[in-house]
Amino acid sequence: MAQQNNFSSATNRKELFIWLYKKAFPAVAKYISKKGGNFHEAKDIFQDALIVYYEKLVNGSINLNSDEQSYLMGISKHLWSKRFKENIKYAPFNIGEDVFIEQDNLTPSSDKLLYYLETTGQKCMDILRAFYYDNWPVTKIAEIFGYSGVRSATVQKYKCMEKIRETIKERSLAYEDFIE
Repeated sequence: MAQQNNFSSATNRKELFIWLYKKAFPAVAKYISKKGGNFHEAKDIFQDALIVYYEKLVNGSINLNSDEQSYLMGISKHLWSKRFKENIKYAPFNIGEDVFIEQDNLTPSSDKLLYYLETTGQKCMDILRAFYYDNWPVTKIAEIFGYSGVRSATVQKYKCMEKIRETIKERSLAYEDFIE
């Protein structure tokens, strides 16, 4: 799409950027998230990549061997790698001590934790409460909740935990999001 367009008007540039965001940003955000970044860092990196791409496009110095999405992903990976190396280079040596001291005084918010537990549904909440809070053995959980055996109850408990993990992962939540 990009190479066939005239970018002299603001409308055409806006359409190009919207199209590139829709096409390439989700993959870049996923990559940055996997590498320890957050949504805001992904947006920042992607915008920098868009600027590099656009400047090369306007100058005519771009030579695409693949599609725009792959090109932007490559630029984003390079920019993220560069930023990550710079952050490590200038990080203070005693960073671990500060983190442990600060977190010792913080307590998890039961309201926030409960909210994410509730996203799994009532049955999952009951199973998790029975296992973690009431300390019931899996045999008793299987019997009470009507599972055919211990294996079925264990698998269901695992699935409930996975629902919570996925919700947290989807929302890019970190430990700090649960602190009051």
